Amino acid sequence: MEKFELLKGIAAPLPMMNVDTDMIIPKQFLKTIKRSGLGKNLFHELRFDMQGNIKNDFVLNWDSYKEASILIAGDNFGCGSSREHAPWSLLDFGFKCIIAPSFADIFYNNCFKNGILPIRLTQDKVDILMEQANNKKMLSVDLEKQKIISEDLSSIDFDIDEFRKKCLLEGLDDIGLTLQKKEKITQYETSLKSSHPWII
Repeated sequence: MEKFELLKGIAAPLPMMNVDTDMIIPKQFLKTIKRSGLGKNLFHELRFDMQGNIKNDFVLNWDSYKEASILIAGDNFGCGSSREHAPWSLLDFGFKCIIAPSFADIFYNNCFKNGILPIRLTQDKVDILMEQANNKKMLSVDLEKQKIISEDLSSIDFDIDEFRKKCLLEGLDDIGLTLQKKEKITQYETSLKSSHPWII
């Protein structure tokens, strides 16, 4: 997992409430267990019509936001089923940070496990950032300082669990955390094999 330290990029506005995981990545694209390649199907039903043509009225189809790395969203983002393909598709598209008033719990946890920083802010602060996103402004997200910095250098502080912050800063997913204990695990397995040879 890539380290998350300082992210600077265009923020895309998605002022929709209750965006569920099926809207993020529809069920017909869940056949793969690979984390890559899902970005092209992100928000598929919002980005394309029934014939597969691009919808010009959807924000992520506009040239200004095709390289966006920050998503400003509405309340209860990521609700619905627990599919981990949802954060995979967002990350593959290029989003590394999602800012919203609230998230569904499972989606919120899955973001951290996949290197995405989900930030919960009060609605009034999200509204400020949404307006800046509508105006195609750049934002900087400083995880170490826990600040979102606008082009005019004004900033908004955000809270994050210290353990999750450490994992993102160091690029540690569940496997990475386990591998940090590799030496102790090996020692235990060697000791167990010696004292209880019939188990292994």
